[in-house]
Amino acid sequence: MLAKLSIAGTDLSVSQLCLGTNMFGTAQPVDKAREILDAYFAAGGNFIDTAHSYGDWIPGIPNAASERTLGALLKERPRDDYVIATKGCEFDYRKGDFALRVTPAFLDADLSGSLELLGLDCIDLYWLHRDDPARPVKEIVDALIGHQRAGRIRHFGCSNWSVARIREARQYAASQGHTGFVACQPMWGLAEPDRTAMMTYAPGGYYEDGYRELHQAGMTMIPYSGQSRGIFSKLAAGLAKEAIGPDVAALYYHERNLGKVAALKTIAARRGASVNDIVLAYLTSQPLPTIPIVGYSSVGQLRESIAACSIRLSPEELRQLKEA
Repeated sequence: MLAKLSIAGTDLSVSQLCLGTNMFGTAQPVDKAREILDAYFAAGGNFIDTAHSYGDWIPGIPNAASERTLGALLKERPRDDYVIATKGCEFDYRKGDFALRVTPAFLDADLSGSLELLGLDCIDLYWLHRDDPARPVKEIVDALIGHQRAGRIRHFGCSNWSVARIREARQYAASQGHTGFVACQPMWGLAEPDRTAMMTYAPGGYYEDGYRELHQAGMTMIPYSGQSRGIFSKLAAGLAKEAIGPDVAALYYHERNLGKVAALKTIAARRGASVNDIVLAYLTSQPLPTIPIVGYSSVGQLRESIAACSIRLSPEELRQLKEA
């Protein structure tokens, strides 16, 4: 069973793995999504992550496909069974112009849409999906606080914000006597991404580029790409770069990650675990509060990850993996 963790600065108690649902309603139709969601709840999971934009990059389907599917499925569950997180102020993928939408007006529209589609009165953890560094943090933080006071969100955090902007936003919130962002969604896993490729395939912030400072200051990290898109299982199997998907290869196929494979294999063999198990345990064993977001294409994958949560890597093993 999945253990529960507290998110500092909140009253939220969440499972140690957050269920990512960006494929709900698209690659995972409602019956498949229900199967995965039911298995997650059965294992003690209660923390679900979605976004108002998920699915919008796929032509010919209704907008916000993930939220629509989740909304239908969550009607079957008591509200106390789950903690829901969703995101707003992302690009409008239907327009395809990649214009920034980080304003109080877009926030209000996206939040209203999320509440309607999810069938809820309040979002437990609301994420800003993106930032617009040209805008002062005051207007967007004030808007978030306003929605919180109106009872539409309980707490809020940020994804794809720079360390400097997060620090600025938290300082402003503190000046208003408010906690501000309680959590951050950086890109983070054992594999180190190529920074140039990140701008194409995963634009945002990588944890090791300064977010550790925020973590140490008490901000909970809820990272995405925690299993680095399966790169290490591919490398451990000896796959050549040409046999790996172009986006995964661009992000992760380089000497720094190739050099980690031997250490991974050694620890996996000693632990009687798979390489993927150790990759996930690298995050769930962190000494600071870390709750990976993990998506699944099958119940089997979900159960493997849940089993991997029983592995607690030692500080020395964490050091070996990080420094390999």
